[in-house]
Amino acid sequence: MAVGIFDSGLGGLTVLDAAASALPDVDFVYLGDNAHAPYGVRDADDIFNLTTKAVERLWDEGCDLVILACNTASAAALKRMQERWLPTDKRVLGVFVPLIEALTERQWGDNSPPREVDVKHVALFATPATVASRAFQRELAFRAIGVDVEAQACGGVVDAIEDGDMILAEALVNSHVDALKRKMPDPQAAILGCTHYPLMQDEFQKALGHDVKVYSQADLVSASLGDYLKRHPNMIGSGTQSKFLTTGDPVQVSQRATQFLRRKITFEAA
Repeated sequence: MAVGIFDSGLGGLTVLDAAASALPDVDFVYLGDNAHAPYGVRDADDIFNLTTKAVERLWDEGCDLVILACNTASAAALKRMQERWLPTDKRVLGVFVPLIEALTERQWGDNSPPREVDVKHVALFATPATVASRAFQRELAFRAIGVDVEAQACGGVVDAIEDGDMILAEALVNSHVDALKRKMPDPQAAILGCTHYPLMQDEFQKALGHDVKVYSQADLVSASLGDYLKRHPNMIGSGTQSKFLTTGDPVQVSQRATQFLRRKITFEAA
């Protein structure tokens, strides 16, 4: 009973932690493509090719369902994968829809027509590739009308977090929030559109102000996954062992992951 979780680096560990806590009977296989991170500065074809290769590796581990716990991969590759590449007996899900359903106060899996919602001004903080894809705006348009989204490409934040330089990460967060506020002075809500950013949620909240509701992904994606598995129990794969895989140096990645989650994490070579 295994589900795959993929990210270009360590950010998806925030999703894994929440999912593992909420679904203790499910094994999770995590794959970080650390050798090619970050994805946020790559073009769409490169992201697609790297993501499909990683998903196939998780299928080899018995994971018929894979969560792209990488906003850049979800934005730049998921739609193409689902439309032209995915076999009928496999599923790949992204991380945008649970966020949007929470923002628009829709139930999981609500496919009714788009409607007016209370939140009219939304700030999106994401990687350059995610912003360029406009995937968040596209998914939001399926569920809500009359919402103004201002996106801010947060260059450098992922690298700073992965390097463990939280002082630099905080300075970059403040800079990016300032840039966003010059374009949208009074956002009502903010989306942290990268699974690394929950580690900086307090800094985003402080810079935005406490009257702005900040949406982070880990718990929302975890709840959505639990609901999906209730409705599609056949998608729990045949894998029977939780593990952490990386395309990078397992020793180095294990050390950084242990610092990242503040508990012992041991990666194996993918």
